[in-house]
Formats: sequence, C-alpha cells, structure tokens
Amino acid sequence: MSLKKAYLLVILILIVDQISKIYIKTNFIYGEDGQINVASWFKILLIENEGMAWGTQIPGDYGKLILTLFRLVAVTGIGWWLWDSVKKESSRYLIVAIALILAGAFGNIIDSVFYGVIFDHSHGQTATLFSDQPYGTWFHGKVVDMLYFPIWEGNLPKWLPIWGGQHFTFFNAIFNIADMAISTGVGILIVFNKKAFSGSRKHSELA
Repeated sequence: MSLKKAYLLVILILIVDQISKIYIKTNFIYGEDGQINVASWFKILLIENEGMAWGTQIPGDYGKLILTLFRLVAVTGIGWWLWDSVKKESSRYLIVAIALILAGAFGNIIDSVFYGVIFDHSHGQTATLFSDQPYGTWFHGKVVDMLYFPIWEGNLPKWLPIWGGQHFTFFNAIFNIADMAISTGVGILIVFNKKAFSGSRKHSELA
C-alpha cells in the first residue's frame, strides 16, 4: 500500500468521524437517553469525556492539558511509524492497522484541541458551532461519543456470587468512529500478528 492510499484512508475516517461528531453536538442534548433508538440493542446518545478510557481523568488544573499534549506526541510517533512502514514496504495488514490507529487518535485529538473553543456546552441545550460563548479553552475540549450498544440489560440471577441480583448492562461502553478505528487497527495487529509483522509486503499480501 502506498503512502498516498494510507493517508487517504486516514482522511476519509477523519471526515466521517468529525461530521458525525459535529452533527451529534449540534442536534443532541447531553445525556438524554433514547435520543435515537435504532433498535433495542443500538442507541445514539451524546456524552462527552476527557479523552481517557472509561472516563478517567488526570487530576489537577493541568491534567487535561498534559493528556492532550501526550496524545499529540503519541500521534506524531504513530505518523512516523506509518511513514516508515510504507517506506520499508511492510505488510498491508500492518500499514492498514497503523493508518486506522492514526486516524482514530487524530480524530479524538481534534476534539481535545479545538472543541472547547468552537462549541458552547450541550447540557440542557444543543451546542452551537463557532459559539461566541465556548465551554472551554484551547487543548481543553471534551471528546464526543455517541454509539451505544446495550446488547442486554437486566438483573443478574441472585445465585451469582458478588453481582447476584444487581442490574447489569452488556455492553455499556459509549464510543465514536475514531474509537472504532483504533479498536479495529489494534484488532488487526492482534488477530493477524504474524502477517502484520512478517516483513516486506511482497511476502505478505492481503488475500
């Protein structure tokens, strides 16, 4: 795979990711359940987070800034990895995986860097793009998530140890297109590990 095609893949994912986020931000109110019920197991629900897994945060006034700067450094490294892999004619599995991870990481970084200064808040209202009253500052934006797949929800059997009788949702993570790209890229590296790291693409072509 050429570097041009790899960059095209990254750009296409970024476009889809940002269009979906901007649409959700300007048409949905934060945390209102059932905004779009596509099916009993698939909903579209606007939430926002600081950009770390499971909504965790780095404490302190500079925690978010540190996280965003770290992510910028990480994306730079991933970008170099993609460039180097293409130049070395690495496996297409590896190049596609890196491109997906790069696009996903870049997509969420855009939220972190810019969203705090181009949107107002989404609590009790739909956000306004390019608002004159933004909710944050540069590098302090929140990542937009919206895809929710509560495949099963109910009370667990009482005979189960520890969690018996408790309300449980599978699967309760809410994510976005960028997260999907990162997860898919990592999945390719895990499932097709030998093909991804087998060396020249001449010896490892996609079927």
